[in-house]
Amino acid sequence: MPTPIPTLYQWAGEEAVFQNLFRVFYDKVLQDPLLGPVFQHMSLDHPRHVAHFVAEVFGGPPKYTQEDGGSHAVMIAHHIGKMLDEPKRKRWIELLLGTADEIGLPADPEFRSSLVGYLEWGSRIAVINSGATENPVADTEPMPHWGWGETGGPYQAPI
Repeated sequence: MPTPIPTLYQWAGEEAVFQNLFRVFYDKVLQDPLLGPVFQHMSLDHPRHVAHFVAEVFGGPPKYTQEDGGSHAVMIAHHIGKMLDEPKRKRWIELLLGTADEIGLPADPEFRSSLVGYLEWGSRIAVINSGATENPVADTEPMPHWGWGETGGPYQAPI
C-alpha cells in the first residue's frame, strides 16, 4: 500500500513550526524600514492568527475559523484600505522566505514550490484588496486550501 501524501501542514512540521515561523517573521517585520510602519499597530495576537490561517490553508486544523472566529472574508477585510504596493509585497515575501530558511522549514523543491506559490498568490490578492473600499469576498466563501498541486486557472476577482 502506498504511503499517503502528507498535507503541507504536516510536511512543514505542524502547529509549533507555523507559530515559530510567524513569530520570528513578524519580529523582523516590525524592525523593517519598509514594512514596520504598515504593521506598527498590529495586535500582539497577529502572528498567532496568521499562523492559524496559513496552517489551516495548508491542511492543518481549523483553528483560524473555529478558535479565532476568522474566515476568508475576515482575512481579506484586514487588507482593505491598506494601500499595499509591489515593493512592500516583495519585501514581505523576501522576509518570510528568509525566515523559513532561518527556522529550518523543509527545503525540498516540491514543498518550497507550494510555499512560494501560495505566498505569491496570497500576497498579490492582498495588494489587490488593499486598494478596495469594500470586501469583495462574501462571508459565505470557503477558506482557501493549498496543496501540492497547481492553481485552478487564471485569477478572477469575486464579483
